[in-house]
Amino acid sequence: MALSGFEDALSAEWPNCLGNSNLYRAFRVAAAFWLVLRRGARQCNADVVLVDVGPSLGAINRSALIATDYVVIPLGADLFSRQGLRNLGPTLRRWRNDWRTRRRNWENPEFDLPRGAMEPIGYLIQQHGVRLSRPVIAYDRWAKRMPAEYTRSVLDRESAAESADARSDPNCIATVKHYRSLIPLAQDARKPIFRLSPADGAIGAHANAAREAFDDFRQLAEELMRRMEGDPLRV
Repeated sequence: MALSGFEDALSAEWPNCLGNSNLYRAFRVAAAFWLVLRRGARQCNADVVLVDVGPSLGAINRSALIATDYVVIPLGADLFSRQGLRNLGPTLRRWRNDWRTRRRNWENPEFDLPRGAMEPIGYLIQQHGVRLSRPVIAYDRWAKRMPAEYTRSVLDRESAAESADARSDPNCIATVKHYRSLIPLAQDARKPIFRLSPADGAIGAHANAAREAFDDFRQLAEELMRRMEGDPLRV
């Protein structure tokens, strides 16, 4: 089935999950990503599955996200990411409530269904410019608007701070700098930037930057695990 055909099927079966006949097919389609992810995790003996979705609020992303327990939101320090938070936050809450309603409609499901928790555990600010180890002013100005917007739009809470440093915001998981020329090197080598070697062209300053990237991503992974392990959904 082509991707567009699959999206059409997801859109068509979503309301059928609220019907009173042939719920098996409706939920089988709606939970397709969950079923595939769970089978793959078992085959690979994986403890954590990362689901990377594009910036869309369509039926495919809805199906992918109801298969998740946690949501991490990557942001750029710009106007588009701020507007994206305003669109995403209410949509996540609606999808979460809609899925709970559908699950309650099938009293005795014939196969396991995802919880559809989609619990936001924080955001990342990506690709900020750095000068002398500090974000440049234009990026910093937009980055300071994200804590309040995330609190309002995603967490649905009031926020008094309109210009806070994202790096001190507990909802900010990390700020990820722009690795610039390491990116095309990694694409050519088909490996993560922190695995680049001199044979891949990472020499001199590039080699140092690759080693720093390893530390950055290790800290990021550890922080993600800490936030998941501290959540009751993990139990």
